[in-house]
Amino acid sequence: MKELTVISGKGGTGKTSLVAAFAGLAENKVMVDGDVDAADLHLILKPEIKTHQEFKGGRKAVINPVLCTACGQCIELCQFKAISRDYVIDEFSCEGCGVCVHFCPVEAIEFPENICGEWFVSETRFGPFVHAKLGIAEENSGKLITMIRRQAEKLAEERNLGLILIDGPPGIGCPVIAATTGASAVLVVTEPTVSGVHDLERVGDLVRHFKIPAMVCINKFDINLDVADRIEKYCVQEGFELVGKIPYDPIFTEAMIAEKTIIEYSPNGLSEMVRGMWGRIINRMKTI
Repeated sequence: MKELTVISGKGGTGKTSLVAAFAGLAENKVMVDGDVDAADLHLILKPEIKTHQEFKGGRKAVINPVLCTACGQCIELCQFKAISRDYVIDEFSCEGCGVCVHFCPVEAIEFPENICGEWFVSETRFGPFVHAKLGIAEENSGKLITMIRRQAEKLAEERNLGLILIDGPPGIGCPVIAATTGASAVLVVTEPTVSGVHDLERVGDLVRHFKIPAMVCINKFDINLDVADRIEKYCVQEGFELVGKIPYDPIFTEAMIAEKTIIEYSPNGLSEMVRGMWGRIINRMKTI
């Protein structure tokens, strides 16, 4: 089973549009939206949810008003100012450290597991899809990504599917590490801007550290040919295969608004480039 994670140094590079296009081109695959902090692949795939599970991560304190004696110790000890003067805990401010629970003299503070999101297994017109939604201001996105990747692996094994296609998160933080660690390969989508080069170099350092084979796609390459050339040289220097150079095209936005993939929205022109890129990606994946 092969696993391809598509990532980018920052959001807005066209990563999700390309993943959706690949979803329509790939065969025998499970799709995953690993960008759980800002999931939007479902807007194009329009999944029909089959199963739904809560995601628990960490704990949050809850004061039992029947037992509370209003001694004030918890308010004094809380470093996050999460407890009000009338002994109500602000769930958005509580960091789940448990100090108030430990020091409460009358054991009036409960410490249940926190439901911080939900995950789904769905069917789409392109096949099975595992996705998730993290609650507002909740953390643990790395843990949630790891969970849905494991669910996708189980699904692929059950249905004898040979590819897991992941729309990964942007950046280089914990969510990206959770989405890429152990992947067969990554595709990095970048743009020819100064910040794009900087972001690509940071992502390059990350995948080199974890020894993950990397491919690169330059989106909107024609908005700055000099920087696009600099990115090409960087790829050669680092041994990253440049699998695609896509010109600026409003079809990316138009297809997203129409809730269609690029291939569905405009089968010619840009779509032919994307098909060619997907062919190069598949050929590269066969060698890994």
